[in-house]
Amino acid sequence: MTLAPLLAAPAVIQLHALAALTSLAAGLTVLVLRKGTARHRLIGWVFVAAMAVTAASSAFITSDGHYSAIHLLSVLTIVNLPYAIIMRRRGNIVAHRSAMLWLFAGLVVAGAFTLVPGRLMNKLAFGEATAAIR
Repeated sequence: MTLAPLLAAPAVIQLHALAALTSLAAGLTVLVLRKGTARHRLIGWVFVAAMAVTAASSAFITSDGHYSAIHLLSVLTIVNLPYAIIMRRRGNIVAHRSAMLWLFAGLVVAGAFTLVPGRLMNKLAFGEATAAIR
């Protein structure tokens, strides 16, 4: 594992990766915490903020100036984050939980695609050797 590919990447990609990793850590933490506590709410807000940054920053990351199908997850995230918050404020915990779980699942799916050989996070996690497989 080496951070060199990430450190050599543009700042928006560094921001996106940091926000995504923060989202992943906060999301996993919230999943295991007792629900409804002050700690759950605090780390939940960290998750929401990090997901918003992840989704927003993805708008500036394209492949040769073109968006990919994975960018649809960013649009869904930007729509579902406020929805999940509104549902919680209205007391609809079932809808809040469902929206947050779908947001987390989308994060995991998008993250899995970054591990495809030739992608930056694959190079970061596995080094340059797997990039030649493609």
